[in-house]
Amino acid sequence: MQQAIVKGATMDCPSPILCVIPPYMLHEIARNGSSSQRDTALRTLILSEQVRGQRRAFRELKGFLSMAAAGGKQRAVYDAQNGSQLPGVKVRGEGDPPSSDAAANEAYDGSGFTYDLYFNAYGRDSIDNNGLPLNSTVHYQKGYDNAFWDGQQMVYGDGDEDLPANERLFNRFTACLDVIGHELTHGVTQHEANLAYFTQSGALNESFSDVFGSLVKQRQHGQTAAQADWIIGEGLFTPNVNGAGIRSMKAPGTAYDDPVLGKDPQPAHMKDYVNTLEDNGGVHINSGIPNRAFYVAAMEIGGFAWEKTGRIWYKALTDKLRSTSDFQNAADLTFEAAGELFGVNGLEQLAVKKGWAEVGIAVGGSGGGGCLNAVLNFFGLQLRAG
Repeated sequence: MQQAIVKGATMDCPSPILCVIPPYMLHEIARNGSSSQRDTALRTLILSEQVRGQRRAFRELKGFLSMAAAGGKQRAVYDAQNGSQLPGVKVRGEGDPPSSDAAANEAYDGSGFTYDLYFNAYGRDSIDNNGLPLNSTVHYQKGYDNAFWDGQQMVYGDGDEDLPANERLFNRFTACLDVIGHELTHGVTQHEANLAYFTQSGALNESFSDVFGSLVKQRQHGQTAAQADWIIGEGLFTPNVNGAGIRSMKAPGTAYDDPVLGKDPQPAHMKDYVNTLEDNGGVHINSGIPNRAFYVAAMEIGGFAWEKTGRIWYKALTDKLRSTSDFQNAADLTFEAAGELFGVNGLEQLAVKKGWAEVGIAVGGSGGGGCLNAVLNFFGLQLRAG
């Protein structure tokens, strides 16, 4: 294992749960919101940290991540009944009729639509490409403003349903198909490139989830790249929020501007890259850069984005990227994948080149040593094998 050394101490890379709502947004609510809104934001932050600790402990148990794979689409939805015990009480299984619970049906349908994208467009059999059951838990805790992939299943909070109507910021998290696709894609990444969740590799991890989360939604709605809104989390905010969603792939930094949530901090170009200690080195912030690169490439290629641009990004994720890959690596390897799939100097490869150029990254540029070296340089640390 590689460890970063500073003043004789070791800092191991974290083993986070992967949440859709970034910590900086919850911090803004805690700073600017009403008493009830602050309490909800702080509770969400605390609960997320508690789950991180539980997941690390559970992963130490032999076989924690090994689950029987039946092959094909296998979904199950559980109800945590506003508690923390996972998975909870089973309320719907594969092939069962719809439940009386809207959140359970949304989780069931959304995981199915995500499976369908990966299987029909890319020939992938579930998260692990080996028929891993798609398990989801709804109604996690009370006033939990997030959704996350915990390494083996999806977990969804109900948003602000317990707050007064005029103070609610978030709707239930199962209501957004792209949020479901986003979080399940963290599982795909876990089984493929396993992009380390800090600085640029972590931002790529988030970006791939945004890319395929958006493609799940676009495919389900039959939208071309030109017809899609390219908003992540459209419909997640209540009417009390001045915002279209939590991120914009088309125009990073413009998704919301709200007195309570603050302003969308995402950059759209490398010249505005944010060096920060927060958010695992800005994984949710700087993901706007590769997000826009994908958007530009998809618009240049045209048509349904999952058919060509999505195939290029999927090939890079599954065949080329490694855990420490940075933005330069992603640019070079998606460019390479486009050439392999659709021909050297073809429309698709040139579109990928243009996409990365639009965000300030030239394919074939100096990529450095990957994300791990980037973070070590950021902190002025030395690398040793341990």
